[in-house]
Amino acid sequence: MEKEDHYINRSTWLRAAVLGANDGILSTASIAIGVAAASDLRNPVVLASLAGLVAGALSMAAGEYVSVSSQADSEAADLEREKRELEEMPELELQELVDIYLSRGLDQETAHKVAVQLTEHNALETHAREELGITEFTQARPLQAAVASGLAFLVGGGLPFLVSLFAPMKQMEYYQYFFALLFLLFLGSISAKAGGSNVPRAAARIAFWGTVAMALTALVGYIFKVNVAG
Repeated sequence: MEKEDHYINRSTWLRAAVLGANDGILSTASIAIGVAAASDLRNPVVLASLAGLVAGALSMAAGEYVSVSSQADSEAADLEREKRELEEMPELELQELVDIYLSRGLDQETAHKVAVQLTEHNALETHAREELGITEFTQARPLQAAVASGLAFLVGGGLPFLVSLFAPMKQMEYYQYFFALLFLLFLGSISAKAGGSNVPRAAARIAFWGTVAMALTALVGYIFKVNVAG
């Protein structure tokens, strides 16, 4: 029999990649829209987009690494404490497992038998899974999350950057919005399908909030242009 491929198995890298790509598209497009609304020249739009792309990718990777590292540190501390408790009070830890299985519907005899067998097989792994909720699929991986987020931001942000290079300046804001929305809808649909979520709902959610963000940025750029002109 082949091993089933569950959606939860993809949760770690999928979350980081989708978050990075979504932020890349939205942040870079919003910057380009805001600058384009305040300037009639291409160079400021391209420069601002490129700066936002590079800074955003590095910031995303660093932020993800720090955040997931904190989670990894907490997990390591919990595992170390659990290991110590297994050495110092094995009977109490065994009873904790029995109580967990009793709460899940097993009878006393079966719960005790399962707890004993799993403790003999791998006590720390069992307690990590049953007490702490830590498994090989959910365990924090800082470097993997950082690389996935940073690269995804570069890929996502690279799309509106290309638009800033080639789209007509007179309609730059509209081109940026149209393509960013198209990219966001595509990303939302792909990520929802990969994660087993509702595709139309995910696409609508990402389109709505993307539109709000870009509209507010365009408003700021327009106000700035008006103030400068005045």
